[in-house]
Amino acid sequence: MAPNPTPPPDGPAEPQDSPDGYVGLDAERAERLARDRGWSTVRSLAPGTIVTMEYRFGRLNFEVSDGRVARAWKG
Repeated sequence: MAPNPTPPPDGPAEPQDSPDGYVGLDAERAERLARDRGWSTVRSLAPGTIVTMEYRFGRLNFEVSDGRVARAWKG
């Protein structure tokens, strides 16, 4: 995976929150928690979903399997 780009100087900072902390949580609870912690966009994806590789500051991605977060990453 490519390194995270430098945030734009005039944009909002990303929350200082580790995506690993969401793994294993119920998907609905994880999304509420992420929004409460300041993530502007939370995206839930099924395993194997094809996604573009552009990095978006403030976005948190969840791979959801059987209603639980199996993987989480920024961008």
